[in-house]
Amino acid sequence: MSIAEIKQAKLGLIAWIEQLSDSKMLAFLESLKDSKSETGWWDTLTPDQIRHIDEGIADADSGRIISSDAMWKKLKDA
Repeated sequence: MSIAEIKQAKLGLIAWIEQLSDSKMLAFLESLKDSKSETGWWDTLTPDQIRHIDEGIADADSGRIISSDAMWKKLKDA
């Protein structure tokens, strides 16, 4: 992202935030701003969780996926 694109994104976010009236969304954004986490959520995952995520990504990349409707039908019929 270029410096100009970053500036434009910031201005867009500021304009959006100024028009917000949803107190829950504002509280969420404020908690996000105040978050001082030194690590991202990825860094808190176990090796097993990372392996499962990687397997899911590989399945999606290879087309080995089904729709959520098909999944729920399969579970219902089981």
